[in-house]
Amino acid sequence: MSFVSPGSAIDQEAQLPPERELEADAAAKVVGRSPTRLAMARFRRDKLSMVSFTIVVIYVVGAILAPFLVKFGVLDPYGPHQSLLDPALGGIPKSHWGISLHHPLGVEPGAGRDVLSRLWYGITFSLMIAISATLVAMVVGTVLGIIAGFSRGVVDTLISRLVDLTLSFPQTLMLLALSSTGVALFAKALPGNQAAALPNAVYVILVLGLFGWPGMARLIRGQVLTIREREFIDAARVLGASNGRIYFKEILPNLWAPVLVQFTLVMPLYISAEAALSFLGVGIPPPTPTLGNVLTDSINYSTGDFFFFLFPALLIAIVVLSFNLLGDGLRDALDPKGDR
Repeated sequence: MSFVSPGSAIDQEAQLPPERELEADAAAKVVGRSPTRLAMARFRRDKLSMVSFTIVVIYVVGAILAPFLVKFGVLDPYGPHQSLLDPALGGIPKSHWGISLHHPLGVEPGAGRDVLSRLWYGITFSLMIAISATLVAMVVGTVLGIIAGFSRGVVDTLISRLVDLTLSFPQTLMLLALSSTGVALFAKALPGNQAAALPNAVYVILVLGLFGWPGMARLIRGQVLTIREREFIDAARVLGASNGRIYFKEILPNLWAPVLVQFTLVMPLYISAEAALSFLGVGIPPPTPTLGNVLTDSINYSTGDFFFFLFPALLIAIVVLSFNLLGDGLRDALDPKGDR
């Protein structure tokens, strides 16, 4: 008569068949992930989006560091280097377009200022204008879009007609027509108006932002028309939540994905718009550098000093393309049902 210890019996009962063990191991490897982590994983798998994201990060970090580099003398966007220019050629740099170890991108014809310093410092002002104008457009468009989509009725009709009215105005012509009056008004109202760049910057930001919100409002309104029918909105109404709480506590947190994507798509538009406005004489006046007015100054020397024209044009093209590709990548990552 064999004797089986209780411990060994328990061990035999605890053993699972091989199939069950494989199933248990597979179940243990499955880890739940939130929608945000899933979106980040999809975004990281997109090589082109990651390259664009890296370029955008470098651009933003460079814009933040530029004022400090100017303060400590690393960059010199205003200092002339007349000794590197040839007066006989109309102020064109003497040799190799002024490119040297101290001036990696050369110097400006006529003024002799370092091109690298002006482009790097100009990134700061261009980014400031683009971000500020985009924030104005996003805030106005998001608030009016939420109100229109949730309220419907007369309020929705009035906001929709306001969108149509705003879109009917030619933005560029309005900006040119109101430039002298608007800049003079801000020059009187703003403190420290001795800085000529500040009134122009505020004017460009407000005009771009206040004429750029209708597209955002239409996008948000369409999203809110769907969200307002969800169960958590009905629950908030039953609990007696005010419209303001429903707008900003219930609806707005569910709109961060389209707002983020739209932000990255609108930003490059305003970077290009700043360059175009500088060409038309409405942007930031020199000698304050922006990508737009550096490119405008280079057009007069596009034949005599081609690299002076090439560097700002190439930088603007790379930055705008990177923001656009980043926006497309975010849209694909946040909307897995969309066609890639």
